[in-house]
Amino acid sequence: MALMRFDPFREFDRLAEQAVAGARTARTLPMEAVRRGDQFLVALDVPGIQGRDLDVTVERNVIEVTARRRPLKQDGDELIVDERPQGEFRRQLFLGDNLDPNGMSAVCAHGVLTLTIPVSEHSKPRKVEIETTDETQQAIATESVPPHQQTVNA
Repeated sequence: MALMRFDPFREFDRLAEQAVAGARTARTLPMEAVRRGDQFLVALDVPGIQGRDLDVTVERNVIEVTARRRPLKQDGDELIVDERPQGEFRRQLFLGDNLDPNGMSAVCAHGVLTLTIPVSEHSKPRKVEIETTDETQQAIATESVPPHQQTVNA
């Protein structure tokens, strides 16, 4: 039979370590963003979070992502170790005027939430057509001829 002595300081140390670790744990969602052609891709890590616990909202040029991780522990369970960050996590993304939040889509797979945000049509490079008319060409030709050589049609 083994005897285990009660050590109140050991329990205090464990609680203090959890509190410090919790303070160091980021309450945001790690992110990676890239531009690929005419769209921006934003990947946010959401491991262990199901789709029903994710919200993506857009207001003007701000996207807000909210994720909720629920504890595994239920009533009546004895908690042995709890190192996973839980609760609500938020991340705000501020979009430039060159992006179109109305065309945005979101997909969650394998613990990664991917937002696809298209570049707005007015921000895409476009070719400007040059219009030419006989009247425009005649005006340019007239301006390039000295006045004493111009002829007037009546």
